[in-house]
Order: sequence, then structure tokens, then C-alpha cells
Amino acid sequence: MAFKIPESVLVVVHTARLDVLLLERAAQPGFWQSVTGSREPDDPDLRATAGRELLEETGLGQGTLSDWRLANRYEIWPQWRARYAPGVTHNTEHVFGFLVDSATVATLDPAEHVAQLWLPWQEAARKVFSPTNRDAIRQLPRRVAMRA
Repeated sequence: MAFKIPESVLVVVHTARLDVLLLERAAQPGFWQSVTGSREPDDPDLRATAGRELLEETGLGQGTLSDWRLANRYEIWPQWRARYAPGVTHNTEHVFGFLVDSATVATLDPAEHVAQLWLPWQEAARKVFSPTNRDAIRQLPRRVAMRA
């Protein structure tokens, strides 16, 4: 078994009106999140990881991907540590934004996600289970204003 790389991406999919796409995890009903995923050995860089995860988890390819140049380091939950090499306890998550023209219906992989929801950014920030996801969504208005 190959161990997971302790580096991942978080991609906040959003519209210009600041509506955010959330996905409900299949393995944890009631746990809502943005697009996330670990870097794979074949990914040339984190931008490629973000693009791959977007396609795998949503089928979305049309939009503008932006690297927020923000990284979060957090402790890997104990129940998931066996996926990583012995002694690995922390993951570094790199945050991206993905601007789409409209609240598009995503094509979900049922093994990963069972539902999707578009919400205004304030509601999305309250609904996600991850503190780093919540913080990223709360930054969305500022990030979008910086690009304007």
C-alpha cells in the first residue's frame, strides 16, 4: 500500500455573487465541505492537484482557478493516520478558489459525496465542519474584491 502524501488542497467553488458550492461527505453524513483532496505522486504541482480534485469531485472544469497562497497545517484525525507513513501526524492544506459563472449542478462521485448545495457565503461558512474550510469561506468576499 502506498501512503498518502501529507499535503492537500481545499478548493472553494464560488460564483461572483459569493454563492459557495458545498458537498456532503458519503462516509460522514451531515459533514459538508468544499472540494478537498490529497496531492498524488503524479501531480506536478498543487495547482494540478486542485484541478484534478475539482474534476473528480464535481466534474467542473470551466472556471477560473486561483491560488490563494494560503496554507493551513493541522493534525490528522487519529482514525485517518493509518493512511499516512508511520509517524506522520500533520497535513498541510493549500487553499484555492474556483470561480464559476453560475451555480452549476456538479457531477458527484457517490463514493465520496452524496449531496450538493449552493449557499450564500455566510451560510456556507456556518455549515462546513472544518475550521480551515470555514476560515477560507469567510475570506471569500475579500479575495473576490482583490481580483476585481
